[in-house]
Amino acid sequence: MRIGFTASKKVGNAVKRNLAKRRMRMIAREVLHGHGETGCDYVLIARAGLTIERDYQALRGDLEYALRKLQDTPA
Repeated sequence: MRIGFTASKKVGNAVKRNLAKRRMRMIAREVLHGHGETGCDYVLIARAGLTIERDYQALRGDLEYALRKLQDTPA
């Protein structure tokens, strides 16, 4: 499984972009280990304001929800 992270300048300055990517990396490490599919590529995109300001557990729940939706979708 490969994972990519991206945060555009719309997210903020370099400090904010790095914070957003760090948060996404931690959540991906926790969630994708158990819920991700082997052989799939994942790209997590930071959203302006939301990725930094959203509660950590809510952000984690968002990723879990998205993964469930992907697994329910026929190929």
